[in-house]
Amino acid sequence: MKFEPAYLETWRSGRLAEKVAQAHEELRACYACPRNCGVDRLQGRTAACHTGRWAYVSSAFPHFGEEDCLRGIRGSGTIFFARCNLRCVFCQNWDISQQKTAGQELRAEQLAGIMLKLQADGCHNINLVTPEHVVPQVVEALPLAIELGLRLPIVYNTSAYDALRSLALLDGLVDIYMPDFKFWEPESAMRYARARDYPQVARETISEMHRQVGELRFDEHGMALRGLLIRHLVMPGGLEETRAILGWVARELSTSTYVNLMDQYYPTYQSAKFPELNRRLYAEEFEQAWRIARREGLRRLDERAGLRRGFGPFAQERDGTPPPNRVH
Repeated sequence: MKFEPAYLETWRSGRLAEKVAQAHEELRACYACPRNCGVDRLQGRTAACHTGRWAYVSSAFPHFGEEDCLRGIRGSGTIFFARCNLRCVFCQNWDISQQKTAGQELRAEQLAGIMLKLQADGCHNINLVTPEHVVPQVVEALPLAIELGLRLPIVYNTSAYDALRSLALLDGLVDIYMPDFKFWEPESAMRYARARDYPQVARETISEMHRQVGELRFDEHGMALRGLLIRHLVMPGGLEETRAILGWVARELSTSTYVNLMDQYYPTYQSAKFPELNRRLYAEEFEQAWRIARREGLRRLDERAGLRRGFGPFAQERDGTPPPNRVH
């Protein structure tokens, strides 16, 4: 059967029009993310995310740096939303996430036009990057794009600091959820992102994403079509939090959850203010993170980082542990 994005059935049933009306109400007293600012964004008022009535976009293009199952041969159609509801001191995109003046303000029809342009460019999907604070604006733009022919899967590329009410709006619209589970300890989340409740929020939202779309599924070419893909950036000195996060994923979701352990941390932005973060990740730290994932039973690990370091999912481990199953 030919793949069809989830949002088409939601659109045909009339439920998408209902979601747009709900999205407008969300903006009237904003609880679109866990900051719960309550400001009237329909009137252009702003608070934590510095975003009012319309979304701000910093760039949009075919991205070839994403996971293989998203970028394929024609790229993932990324839309980088400016500004952010977190304050990560190590943010590698701090110039667009933390500056109050970042990005270009786009109305719904302009945002829909970007989606269609990325589709015309041949991208495999529409990849919404840092969209937690602009879910209502995305929902508003989507039917405009659908009416003009949008047919690509939607990837929701998030920090996992989302509101459950926003995820309810996205239910039946998003095909691939790609959250980054950053911190396990509230103290770390507060120190490094000014969001003490992040760990609890991430557990709740990732569980809801899994309920909506299930485990990641692929087409015959290895391209992701629908499901959950969790990213975890391994942090310097952070292996105990990595252990807790991966253990939770294995126990509470599934050992078949697709996980990308990311090794590209480097000190940037305000990292120098935090001595424990002011260094690159040691090779042995990342190898240990990989072993933790294996020992927790996770068997669908994204292959690129491991293969690059010589101990990927298809390489023989020194301890004799058999490699995980290949997924595509």
